[in-house]
Amino acid sequence: MADSSEKTEDPTAKKKSDTRRKGQIARSRELSTTLVLVGSAIAFLLIGERIASALFQVMQRTFKLSRDESYDFNHMFQAWGYAFKTISVPVLFFLLIAMIAGIYGSIALGGYNFTWQSAKPKANKINPLAGFKRMFGVNGLVELLKAIAKFVVVASAAYIAFIVFQDEALHLDMELYPRNLFHAMDLLAWAFLFLCCALIPIAAFDVPFQTWKHDKEMKMTKQEVKDERKNSEGDPLVKSRIRKLQYQAAAKRMMQEVPKADVIVTNPTHYSVALKYDKNGTTAPIMVAKGTDELAMHIRKIAGAHGIPIISSPPLARAIFHTTEANNEIPEKLFMAVAQVLAYVYQVKSFKSGKGKRPSPLSKNLPIPEDMRY
Repeated sequence: MADSSEKTEDPTAKKKSDTRRKGQIARSRELSTTLVLVGSAIAFLLIGERIASALFQVMQRTFKLSRDESYDFNHMFQAWGYAFKTISVPVLFFLLIAMIAGIYGSIALGGYNFTWQSAKPKANKINPLAGFKRMFGVNGLVELLKAIAKFVVVASAAYIAFIVFQDEALHLDMELYPRNLFHAMDLLAWAFLFLCCALIPIAAFDVPFQTWKHDKEMKMTKQEVKDERKNSEGDPLVKSRIRKLQYQAAAKRMMQEVPKADVIVTNPTHYSVALKYDKNGTTAPIMVAKGTDELAMHIRKIAGAHGIPIISSPPLARAIFHTTEANNEIPEKLFMAVAQVLAYVYQVKSFKSGKGKRPSPLSKNLPIPEDMRY
């Protein structure tokens, strides 16, 4: 038999919501780092030449200062303004791309989540034993293997980049100035992109691993699932007691409506339904009370005490009981059958008051559709 303390159950919706509120979501630092580096490399390729050109202009301007300009404070501030205006636009564009890549890398796995819970001080974060457990546990081993893998992959990529760009780099001194500087920047940009892209396999491994790790940590024991269901839905004993009290209250309200009924239709041994019809109104007959067994007997007892006619018609009693709730109109398919019962009751009342003749016995085969028979 499986140990009840083993976490074998998938997390519930409440568990997921609680852990997310605490800031415990799947995150991949490798994915975030890779996206920032690759984004920065692409941005460097796109605007690296503009940055280099801006730096060249600034250095060219500042290296040509005369002696008088060197001692002029106003000129110094003008030089600073010129340098900021020349360099700021390409550099800010570069930083913007890197920032967007960093933000997206942080929320790509797990989505956006802002909470103060994870910022709260926790004793286990400064507990040496917990720290050693993290260092020498499975997670520590995985981090060590990733670090070794990153070193091997980046070193291999650097060696390949050196072989690929070696000839071009060795011939830079044969190019004219300043074209050789821009060519060198171009080589550095492509080499940087190549090295950054080498981290993609590491991130591709880390993303599913972090997802699997987070899902594993979210697993619950069977007892935890039962306890959560009990806390969220309520104790079964308490719910049973509440349902019993609700049923008793509903039954009490229905018993108060029985004296207002026009007729009680019964299945002599199990069912009783009380019907009321306003001859001057426009609504259909309404079922004001219903019950089975003891409650059915109680309805008949109240009806007898108030002189309400009791008609035995098992098929009609069962049909009304199963298709109609208290204080609701009866289904249209039962109109004809109920109309015959009410007509018979009115004829009996008229006969007893001496205003009509004795009615014929009520038919035992009332027009009840097959789909309404229970």
